[in-house]
Amino acid sequence: MPASILATKLYIPPPQAKVVLRPRLIEQLNKGLFSSHRLTLISAPAGFGKSTLVSEWIMSSGRPAAWLLLGENDNDPARFLIYLIGALQKISPNLGAGLLDALHASQPQAPPTEGI
Repeated sequence: MPASILATKLYIPPPQAKVVLRPRLIEQLNKGLFSSHRLTLISAPAGFGKSTLVSEWIMSSGRPAAWLLLGENDNDPARFLIYLIGALQKISPNLGAGLLDALHASQPQAPPTEGI
């Protein structure tokens, strides 16, 4: 994983001690996983437990999963791809290595801040 990305954006939040279990929603996510659907969208206002639900589901599934926390500054396509590849490399370390090298080579270097 490249050193230029924030590793904290790639870690699945750990389970919390006092969490409301949602077996019906976990069952719905599992149905979506094994159906012909290609995408499951989880949408709710902030603070309604989306991340908690998905991290609980990931932990209970026993399947490999990539996690990427996106923010408002991640709307640049190259930056997004760098983070996406970084997340996927937690599952498969060599995945996208050539593309990642090319993306880093095309990114402008930050100006030096020493002496300012």
